[in-house]
Amino acid sequence: MAGVARVVRKRGVRIHEGTRATAVSPGTVVTERGTLRAPVVLRCLEGFTAGLAGHRRDWLPMNSAIVVTAPLTASQWREIGWEGEELLGDEAHAYCYAQRTADGRIAMGGRGVPYRFGSRTDVDGRTQDRTVEQLRSTLTTLFPSLAGVRLDHAWCGVLGVPRDWSASVAYDPATGLGHAGGYVGSGLTATNLAGRTLRDLVLGHDIELTRLPWTGHRVRRWEPEPLRWAGVHALYGLYRAADRREDAGLARTSRIARVAHRVAGR
Repeated sequence: MAGVARVVRKRGVRIHEGTRATAVSPGTVVTERGTLRAPVVLRCLEGFTAGLAGHRRDWLPMNSAIVVTAPLTASQWREIGWEGEELLGDEAHAYCYAQRTADGRIAMGGRGVPYRFGSRTDVDGRTQDRTVEQLRSTLTTLFPSLAGVRLDHAWCGVLGVPRDWSASVAYDPATGLGHAGGYVGSGLTATNLAGRTLRDLVLGHDIELTRLPWTGHRVRRWEPEPLRWAGVHALYGLYRAADRREDAGLARTSRIARVAHRVAGR
């Protein structure tokens, strides 16, 4: 993010940090320090969209966390058989992913505690102890010989998850309001495409980019609490149950996972 900030500042963009937006409306952004006015207001807050007045149920802030081990020795790398630079993923329903770092550590990520009641988001990336222990358990399940390895770092963030798990880009020239997001964790490359699409929508360009299927895509809102909290935690309970059945030797996708897919709307 620091690199992106440097680039856009060089292009004359003003970035106002430490200024939390609390509401948006046509031509207006209300912040904790005052009200900004502009003919075009674009909402691109991803998982933090739930913090805006009237948008709590638009996209669910799904927690995602990562832990990083202490540097491993050459013998530890040989013992676990990971001597290349491969990226790992377990392809489970409640999946994890991992990679080697340049300084010889393992960085492993996963869901941990997937959702907090009331669409609350993380505070400055601080990670719950429960989440760290879940990721440690996953790490040692995959690599039993690393049972005693030290975890040096842990942090978390939130993903923007629409009710149908599908990203969208939209702009209404009548109100000047637009949005892009709902990438469900796949935003690293999708944000570039979404940004260019949103730019052309604002400029009124009718081109192939602005006719992509996600342009103007509408999706119903998430259920109110406590149904939202109960549903998400039940959903991941079903996914983990399906993973246990498949790990035990089931040669097909568990029916439990199929039920979970229906509940999730995927």
